[in-house]
Parts: sequence; structure tokens; C-alpha cells
Amino acid sequence: MGHSYSHLFGTPMSFFRFFTVYGPWGRAAVALFKFSRGIIEGTLINICNNGDMVRDFTFVGDLAEAVVALINAVPGKTAIAGDSFSPVAPFRIVNIGAGKPTQLLDYTAEIERAVGKPAVRNLLPKQPGDFPATEASHDLLKTLIGRALTTPLSIGMLEFGRWYRDYYSI
Repeated sequence: MGHSYSHLFGTPMSFFRFFTVYGPWGRAAVALFKFSRGIIEGTLINICNNGDMVRDFTFVGDLAEAVVALINAVPGKTAIAGDSFSPVAPFRIVNIGAGKPTQLLDYTAEIERAVGKPAVRNLLPKQPGDFPATEASHDLLKTLIGRALTTPLSIGMLEFGRWYRDYYSI
């Protein structure tokens, strides 16, 4: 729809595709919050596909900085290297991700470190519809904002852990 509107009216549009965002103030329904709560309470945490999944985890602070930096990256008349720019409209899609795939079990270990307790893991088979891996191609993002996202999972998760314990008075 955005591409059509951009094409019909010449309105520059950029759409952002976020990759597995984590950090303070996230949605309580996502794995990070479910895992954190389960670890703290000592209940089972369900890990699908026996943990054999890879995700490109993106710290929320990096995501916010990237979105602000992209405000001035309005699609022009021509594509730049690695661009998803449309040849018929001033339209592009930008992946916002760290470009650093991480195993789900390593992610779980970082949550354990952040909340200060080991998890009681319940390894489950792959669920229908689960993707075994996601990874952002972040070359266009780096070109548009002049840098890659920089917060390592270990640092972002510690920040989340501090926030989580404070917010939930743990």
C-alpha cells in the first residue's frame, strides 16, 4: 500500500523492518518478559525447537537512535549501494537490526545473567510456523546512518535486567 501511494503521488516513504527488539519497556507477551518472569519465579520456561533457533536481537536504544537518524534519509530519485529503493517510486524498506545472529540458548543465558538466576528450561519441539533463523541485512542501514548498531547483547541485557528488577521491585 505504501509503495502504491508513493508511486501514485510521488510521496517519499521509508518503511522500517525491526528485528527482534529487546530492552526496557517492552511488551510483556514476548519471550524476554516471559523468560525473565519464569526464571525469577523458578518456573519452567518453554524453549521451542530445543533452543535451536537464531535471532537477530536488536537493543531498543539502538532501534530508537536508528529511527531518529533515518528521519533525514528521505528516498531520493536514485538508489544508493545496497538500497531497496523502488525504480518507480520514492520508496524504500530499511532493516533495523544488529546483523549479529544469536542462538536462542545464548540469549537465554544472557537473560539468566541479567536477572541473576539460572533458568529451569523446558525444551520443546519446533512449533508450526516458527522460522529457524532471522537475520537483518543491515548494509543499507549502515549506509544511510553512517554506522552499525553497536550495543552488544550482553550489555543491552544487563540494562534490561536492571530496569526489570527496578520496575517490578524485585
